[in-house]
Amino acid sequence: MNKAQEVKKDVVVLFAGDSGDGIQLVGSQFTSTTALYGNDVSTFPNFPAEIRAPQGTLPGVSGFQLHFGSVEITTSGDACDVLVVMNSAALKANIRQLKQGGIIIANSDGFNPKDLKLAKYPEGVNPLKDGSLEKFKVHEIDITKLTRTCLEGSGMGTKETDRSKNMFVLGFIYWMYNRSLDGTIEFLKEQFKKRPELIDANVKVLKAGYNYGDTTETPMTRYEVKPAPMPKGTYRSITGNQATALALIAASQKAGVTLFYGSYPITPASDILHELSKHKNYGVKTFQAEDEIAAVTSAIGASFGGNLGVTASSGPGIALKAEAIGLALMLELPLVICNIQRGGPSTGLPTKTEQSDLLQALYGRNGESPAVVLAANSPSDCFTMAYEACRIAIEHMTPVFFLSDGYIANGAEPWRFPQAKDLKAISVKYAEKNFSEGEKFLPYKRNEKLARSWAIPGTKGLEHRIGGLEKENETGNISYDPENHEFMTKMRTARIEKIADYIPLQTIDNGKEKGKLLVLGWGSTYGAIRTAVKELIAEGYDVANAHVKYMHPLPKNLGNIVKNFEKVLIPEMNNGQFIKIIRDKFLVDAIGFNKIKGIPFASGEIKNKVIELIGK
Repeated sequence: MNKAQEVKKDVVVLFAGDSGDGIQLVGSQFTSTTALYGNDVSTFPNFPAEIRAPQGTLPGVSGFQLHFGSVEITTSGDACDVLVVMNSAALKANIRQLKQGGIIIANSDGFNPKDLKLAKYPEGVNPLKDGSLEKFKVHEIDITKLTRTCLEGSGMGTKETDRSKNMFVLGFIYWMYNRSLDGTIEFLKEQFKKRPELIDANVKVLKAGYNYGDTTETPMTRYEVKPAPMPKGTYRSITGNQATALALIAASQKAGVTLFYGSYPITPASDILHELSKHKNYGVKTFQAEDEIAAVTSAIGASFGGNLGVTASSGPGIALKAEAIGLALMLELPLVICNIQRGGPSTGLPTKTEQSDLLQALYGRNGESPAVVLAANSPSDCFTMAYEACRIAIEHMTPVFFLSDGYIANGAEPWRFPQAKDLKAISVKYAEKNFSEGEKFLPYKRNEKLARSWAIPGTKGLEHRIGGLEKENETGNISYDPENHEFMTKMRTARIEKIADYIPLQTIDNGKEKGKLLVLGWGSTYGAIRTAVKELIAEGYDVANAHVKYMHPLPKNLGNIVKNFEKVLIPEMNNGQFIKIIRDKFLVDAIGFNKIKGIPFASGEIKNKVIELIGK
């Protein structure tokens, strides 16, 4: 039958269900297909913290939100246009995310008395039947029954058959948005190449979901979201962790050094290890250590031996690595430490996002231990900033923190493949035996960057002492001299501050150079801030935004930018960390705007806060 067609500039879809319903797979496949179609995309996977919460309960709800469109997309969306729910718990957990008049696609089988009870609905209450959803367009589909009917005679058991119902959902959504099934069919063939019966079953259900849209007599609308105008190039959908891994490989290749990655699995950093382990063809060495301390010390040993040593973790693991990071600072060796932040303290919210480790990266070591700190602002920017972390670590012979978080690490967006020729050169300065007979090698003699040379062990004449005890200037010998300790402490600070001469100046992203209010951000708040400020400027508000990626040392002109505005607003997903740095460095009475809920800012929240501060 003929269906209504409607053109949309952008759409937000939220898939939700039990953690065993394959929601993340549905979301990632729809993302890949939509990105290949040419839409701009931003996603927010939202995992339950429990490894296996009781089925059908609120703690076990898994969600995947994606925002795609024919216009620039910088956030996963404040609220969704379409909510796809596999059971009653998924509806209850996410109904507040749905716009008024939005579409609900509900698996009616997930609203039986048992599921309703598990979702803590009052006895006898079924939201699909009681009129409470009348302000939405509700489409009830018995996805479970239709999937089982589709696979009758396949020889598969009920449990195995029900695992395919996520493909029915995906097929139906492909129909709604006029998307091809080809990419997912190829994925299924690769995923189940050793189980051809699973390929047949999932492809059959996928097509059944697509065909259901055409054949059902229920009035439904199809939507067209045209490709977005994007710069020419080859694109792929990429998550922050994938981009980080590729950046580490690219930097090692550009510098001509071997990449060694020493890591211990921890959410949400583990995918970097998984991705790097696939690329041994580039000489990548990956090591899964028995604990966090072994992971970082193996990376330090690799750097001492002339490799690019990298380790990664989240806040709890970084705490365990702290003493060893201090050792790398004392040895002045290149080391990249990736901190993929999550909610804390302690184990905290292991699958939820937060920006709460900035102060840990800046100060979380004993003694005066200055380190470089960089922060990515989006999934694709993880490539740019992780590459930059490697460049600074090698050229300045120092540990560098690279900060990401769960939102951008697991989120995805289109990424244009860079050309190798367009990547910054990375200059490696090895120590040479260029001193006269009878002279001794000075391992801590410095160049114009205040960096020492990289002395590779085993090179004749370059033998030198290493260790964590205080070093004598230039010789590296153990020293307890008070004057030398003060000199070396100030030197370690000066050489980090010197890096400000080798990083870009800060720029205004949107708005004028001077004005009433500057929204100053860092990290993954970028998309929400950019969207809010662009809308406010279009509405006539005197507002601008700048986003800092070099957290320490800060860009040399940041102070001047900040002082050009009457007010400075700093949104952060923490209790106020970057604001402390800005107030301390520039004596500006910045205004904090904090969200600590394990979920990212909505652009509307920032927009409303700006209007509150500067008036209509």
